[in-house]
Amino acid sequence: MGFTIEDMLVVSQDRYKMKMVAGSRGWSNSISWLLVLEELTIIHNFSGKELCITTGLGFQAENEMLELVEELYAHNASGLIVNTGYYVKEISQSVIDYCDANGFPLLTVPWEVFLVDMIKDLSVRIFLQSSTDEQISGALISAIEQPEARDLYTRDLLPHFDLDGTFQIALVSTGDLDRMDTVERKRIAYRMQIYLTNLTHNGHFFYYDSYFVIIMNAMKAEECAEIIDSFADRLRVKMSDRKVVIGVSDPVTDIENLHLTYKRARAAVRMAEKAAGMGQKTEGENSFGNWAMGSHEKNHSGNVTLQYFDQMGLYRMLYLVEDRALLIDLSDKPLAPIIEYDREHNGEYLETLESFLLNGGSIKAMSEEMFIHRNTILYRMANIKKLLNCSLEDPLERFVYMAACMIRRM
Repeated sequence: MGFTIEDMLVVSQDRYKMKMVAGSRGWSNSISWLLVLEELTIIHNFSGKELCITTGLGFQAENEMLELVEELYAHNASGLIVNTGYYVKEISQSVIDYCDANGFPLLTVPWEVFLVDMIKDLSVRIFLQSSTDEQISGALISAIEQPEARDLYTRDLLPHFDLDGTFQIALVSTGDLDRMDTVERKRIAYRMQIYLTNLTHNGHFFYYDSYFVIIMNAMKAEECAEIIDSFADRLRVKMSDRKVVIGVSDPVTDIENLHLTYKRARAAVRMAEKAAGMGQKTEGENSFGNWAMGSHEKNHSGNVTLQYFDQMGLYRMLYLVEDRALLIDLSDKPLAPIIEYDREHNGEYLETLESFLLNGGSIKAMSEEMFIHRNTILYRMANIKKLLNCSLEDPLERFVYMAACMIRRM
């Protein structure tokens, strides 16, 4: 997760007498680079993850310093270091309250600290951690693509992860990441990393195969869920102009199984993409989807759709099938007579069959759901059974058609 506010404090508390005075919830914010800031103009060119340092020359009044932290927070900066003791004697309470309320790290170093030495030192550490992060990303990709070749990844990952512990993955998509240039994609990545609170060296964030990948290691499932749910909430507020989908795997144990949890996260994000309208949605999909997922509901709110793999019900099995031709075969062949009839007669036999399967064959429930007289339902079902050459009495027979309908909804 890069060089974080926490990392900076560890090396700077004694060396530079650095203190965090507010915004401690942002302790996991990673830092892309350092900037000395004495006026607001350049903030509008920020990409995200900038850590700013000011002597307070241009922000000596309380309202000026408050405006500074508001602008930095709005532009996804990692935090602010104020060189106190000359232009700024102390941080006002209104600034502290704002930073605490928004989890924006506000730090101080005393005036006698040589800022040039501190900036050089921290810049080198940021650069070295960035190089390490690239190495870690490459090793994790090797673990996903070639799990049996442990020699390719264990040496690089062992200093940073509990390789025998649990691994859980979340995949994040905006639907167009693969079409962006590198600069724009990095800009979005920087913003998203700021929204990942409480995830530092027990996790990792990188881009792979058209998704942003979030790795969570040696954490309880409820801790992972808290991180991802909070992440989704911040995306709804801070990136409300962009549609975002998130798919979250269930946990696996041991680095050799990382490829399994990645595939499950990919299945979840694909279902989230469908729910978010990144795929074509058909009439009646919601009721059918809710049946397939049992009592769980998709977390679709505002611009963010969040889907957990363990809440996908039978769709877990179907979305893990990568052989698209097989899925089409399992769907189209059983339903072919119904599809052909509807096409030729502009009928509603497929919808009627789905209602029959969903309602356990109850004509009364079907009539109420479809707003159709029971006699019409009985007539349609008689014809459907003839077309299928099947009585639909055997549970195994019904399951074949249920699975076929579910695949069509995918």
